[in-house]
Amino acid sequence: MASTNNVTELIVSGLSQDPEVQRGCFAVFLPMYLATVVGNGLIVLTVRVSKSLRSPMYFLLSHLSLVEISYSSTVVPKFITDLLSKIKTISLEGCVAQIFFFHFLGVAEILLLVVMAYDRYVAICKPLHYMSIMNRQLCHILVAGSWFGGFLHSIIQILITIQLPFCGPNVIDHYFCDLQPLFKLACTDTSVEGVVVLANSGLIALCSFLLLVSSYIVILVNLRNHSAEGRRKALSTCASHITVVILFFGPAIFLYMRPSSTFTEDKLVAVFYTVVTPMLNPIIYTLRNAEVKVAMRRLWGKKKNSGLE
Repeated sequence: MASTNNVTELIVSGLSQDPEVQRGCFAVFLPMYLATVVGNGLIVLTVRVSKSLRSPMYFLLSHLSLVEISYSSTVVPKFITDLLSKIKTISLEGCVAQIFFFHFLGVAEILLLVVMAYDRYVAICKPLHYMSIMNRQLCHILVAGSWFGGFLHSIIQILITIQLPFCGPNVIDHYFCDLQPLFKLACTDTSVEGVVVLANSGLIALCSFLLLVSSYIVILVNLRNHSAEGRRKALSTCASHITVVILFFGPAIFLYMRPSSTFTEDKLVAVFYTVVTPMLNPIIYTLRNAEVKVAMRRLWGKKKNSGLE
């Protein structure tokens, strides 16, 4: 850390101090995290091995699922183990590392959702040129750009954070490390840093959300020129994307586009986008996509047959 700090270890307050509530949360959130890893991992595996899922849409979906696993894993495993601990601690360096990866992967997911919206726009509005525009090279560039954008965003956040002095108290009022709760522990005025975070995190989320909404409006308008069957398939795919966008951006905009607070609902909203949304994404995409369901059945069938031989 660049600044001189008397604080080297932080105590995490968690969701609740009640042991019964903590055990109940453990029983709920552990299966949800396992479902996140298994569900998203199954999508990554299915897209990788299935010959019927070679289109750019599924390539992007597999990367989204990979980001979901990583994003959830930056927070949830420690959160779950802390639920069984009397004293929940994390080193200051570990806290900064958690913030880095949380924001890195969060913004990478935002940019991937924008890329997926562009993919649907090209597929529906320019179907004859789809494969020539969304070629493999462009897909790799767009995915790499999403990861790089997340990295650049997170580096800015960390450069701000490591300049702050921390001399006590050392109790962070959250169940994981994030910028605003950590800023409250700094023994200096952090109003300027708070504005920078608002601009860096909140505006990225808001502008990306508005861009996504605009793109899907354009897509829906263009669907009038398609056949009934074409409209049905396109609407089914777009509905999945729009649902994921709302589930992800709603909580993010709520938290990062307003002044920080210590309200309990802030923690509950954070639980939604760190635990619940990553688990729901594979369900949303597979339930509304016949091709993915068929490919998963074939993959499962092959594994069963190879196990019987």
